[in-house]
Amino acid sequence: MRWGPRRGLASPQDERILNERRRHRDRPFDVQPVAGATLEDLDRLRFEQEYLPSLVARDLLMANDRTYEQKLAATKLIVSETEPQPTVLGILVCGKEPARWISGAYTQFLRIAGTDLTDPIDDEEVIYGTVADQIRRLEEKLEAHNRRRVNFATVVQEDTVEDYALEGLRQLVRNAYLHRSYEATNAPVRVYWFDDRIEIHSPGGPYGSVTLENFGRPGITDYRNPNLAEALRALGYVQRFGAGIPIARKHFGQRLRFEVQPSIVAAIVSKAS
Repeated sequence: MRWGPRRGLASPQDERILNERRRHRDRPFDVQPVAGATLEDLDRLRFEQEYLPSLVARDLLMANDRTYEQKLAATKLIVSETEPQPTVLGILVCGKEPARWISGAYTQFLRIAGTDLTDPIDDEEVIYGTVADQIRRLEEKLEAHNRRRVNFATVVQEDTVEDYALEGLRQLVRNAYLHRSYEATNAPVRVYWFDDRIEIHSPGGPYGSVTLENFGRPGITDYRNPNLAEALRALGYVQRFGAGIPIARKHFGQRLRFEVQPSIVAAIVSKAS
């Protein structure tokens, strides 16, 4: 063994590894390889029966003779056909156990009987699974806890009034997963439902052209996870890019505010009076 800097020339194998590392660093984080993960960590049935049909028409799929690995590579769920290592996108969209490989890839939900974190907890759940699984389950929890009242007094016909407009909450929830950071953090998406408000906490602060100063302004948007954004659009969780906050504000008005910090964004919606 020789101590000190190595002076020998790099072998072709060394050069290949270095070039691959440089190439991976140039990619967005959501399509970088997940160290240690293999094809066995992807759910093939979910990929072929749910995700792939959302991207490609079924008749085209039937006529397509690509291999499983080629299809995964074409959809960026693995690095390449010759390097079949799952990407962050692959684990988040079709992984069998995403939280095993990506710290913080889960959700914490708390329904608190009061207005402070120290008050008693009425309901809690830790939600695991793919990003789509987490969104579906969290939206089910929100709908279950959303109290509805029938208003007879101010309208000719009875009118059902909700404490929180579900469509507005959906936009805030989906934004939390779409824009959150999965890199260098162990924090999950956290949702706290208090008696007087709902708080949705998304790890990772403003990104790219979005800053602390211009956060939430119409027309200003950027994507930390551009490939995940496309995946969620294909799965039907994003209809129009950049429209989430405006839609939520349309439903909640002044009841919606954001607390924006360098490492976290919290969307806070006050209960309807």
